[in-house]
Amino acid sequence: MKIAIGSDHGGFALKQEVIKHLTDRGIEVTDKGCYDEKSCDYPIYAKEVTSAVTSGEADYGILICGTGIGMSITANKVKGIRAALCHDNFSAQATREHNNANVLCMGARVIGAGHALMIVDTFLDTPFSNDERHVRRISMIEE
Repeated sequence: MKIAIGSDHGGFALKQEVIKHLTDRGIEVTDKGCYDEKSCDYPIYAKEVTSAVTSGEADYGILICGTGIGMSITANKVKGIRAALCHDNFSAQATREHNNANVLCMGARVIGAGHALMIVDTFLDTPFSNDERHVRRISMIEE
């Protein structure tokens, strides 16, 4: 499994913790920026991560900003991306099972690091259900 991860300055510290966690799990991670806590524009990094996912460079993407909202809005503008803003395990599980989400967005100012790591694990470890109704709905989104 390959993960592309990105953040803005507000999500930088949490991104570093997520990278360590994923690496400890033996997951290949590509850091698409930002690379410090200087103020920056989140759409730049959302585009980098979503490009990695749509090109096949990465299987999934993770985006982190202060709230996760800006990253989620930006990511969902990209054809082929189904980004989900998750701040709880139930949402992370449901979006993988029902929406086959390929990008997880989180807000570093909304949740703590320990909870964020659990959400990451839930998102990555939950398979898509392949239920006919969910496949149909995803097809409708893609149209």
